[in-house]
Amino acid sequence: MHLAEHLEKVVTGEITRLIVSAPPQHGKSRLVSEMLPAFWLAKRPNEPVIVSSYASDLATSKSRATRSLIESDEFSRLFGKATGRKTYIKVREDSRAVNAWQLGYPYKGGVRAVGVGSGITGFPAVLGIIDDPHASWEEAQSLTYRQRAWEWYRTTFRTRVHENGAIVIIMTRWHSDDLVGRLLAEQADKWTVLRYPAISEHQAERDTNNKYIGIPEGQPDPIGRAENEPLAPRRFSLNALLELKQDVGSLAWGAEYQGVPRPSEGNRFKRQWFEIVETAPRNAKRVMYVDKAGTARSAEDAHKGAATASVLLARGDDGIYYVEDSVQGWYSAYEREAVIKQLAQVYKEKYGNVEIYIEQEPGSGGKESAEATIRNLAGFIIRADRPSGDKDTRLEPFAVQCEAKNVKLVRGLWNFSWLEEMSAIPNGVRRDQADATAGAFNKLTQTSVATKVMPVSGLYGKSQGRKR
Repeated sequence: MHLAEHLEKVVTGEITRLIVSAPPQHGKSRLVSEMLPAFWLAKRPNEPVIVSSYASDLATSKSRATRSLIESDEFSRLFGKATGRKTYIKVREDSRAVNAWQLGYPYKGGVRAVGVGSGITGFPAVLGIIDDPHASWEEAQSLTYRQRAWEWYRTTFRTRVHENGAIVIIMTRWHSDDLVGRLLAEQADKWTVLRYPAISEHQAERDTNNKYIGIPEGQPDPIGRAENEPLAPRRFSLNALLELKQDVGSLAWGAEYQGVPRPSEGNRFKRQWFEIVETAPRNAKRVMYVDKAGTARSAEDAHKGAATASVLLARGDDGIYYVEDSVQGWYSAYEREAVIKQLAQVYKEKYGNVEIYIEQEPGSGGKESAEATIRNLAGFIIRADRPSGDKDTRLEPFAVQCEAKNVKLVRGLWNFSWLEEMSAIPNGVRRDQADATAGAFNKLTQTSVATKVMPVSGLYGKSQGRKR
């Protein structure tokens, strides 16, 4: 069995980072989260295991199943008392809690079961398993939940796995930015990836899909299937899978069953419109436009609501527009002003004077926020912009140039996030970068719809000397 062979390589140390992407109800958890820990402890009884899932109860059920395997007659015949060894492998009598148990003397291995987001202090591991970090489609579509899982992986789970330990992640894919998506975006070269689509693809389709999610092209079907063969025909026939595809829709089918999550495409921007280039013309005219989030967020709520977004847009003499940089984040008021100033300094050092516009939100709060930013950027060419009218109307002049393929992207780590957001309009959950891009474009062309620029003197006219 293909997956079992790779799991055995995890136990022998040939593979230390393994991602398994498989459809729901295809038996992946049984093999990875229940049988692998038992086999690991049989071969490496002094090296403990952490098993985690989106819910602690689910992780505990996996731990219980592993404990039962070790106490089974079959395990005993292979590794336990039936082997006649004096130091056979068994579960310690005084350490049998289903969420944290250990092997009997003289071995030091055991299993700890935790939910994603839970603490694991005091329990290091040599094998760490994550089995579906997201509970549902709805949860995985939430940036808040995806960020929570990512931070838990980085700051809690990853720190508990020993230097030469192994990590196995098995999941149904839900979103291009889920835990596996982020790992492949940042460190694809470190991971062995097994993608098992419910229905096998022809080679060209497989190459396209693998390239999209960030794994090498040219790989055959992992289990040698011809095109349009089901993954587990005894459980799901081809007809059953095709019925499922019709019922769940193409978006969920591609993500959950084929392992290739794509965003819900909107109807205004298409990915293929944008060529990625290495640089923009040095003498291009440039505008930095900042769309500030209206409310500062606490650390717990950092990824709820709108983000502060800054876009640097350039226009060459040939009439081609270049999106050179896009930065977004959920900052406190102090952090936000520091980031904006840092960006302004970087752009000035690289390109000379760059015009900067700050979107001014309605009301006195928006005016005072714009004033604070302008004071912070003393010495730069900066103005406040008070746009009115709906966002789609303000974005349309830029959309026209994109469709005519007059807009290029300068290569950078931000490309993925920017393209995801733009191509999802109007179906996406946020459009902070889009709003900043529209503002920058309309300032470069001075064709913005229903906008009013307030000079610095106007902003300060009545506010100087005000007691605060």
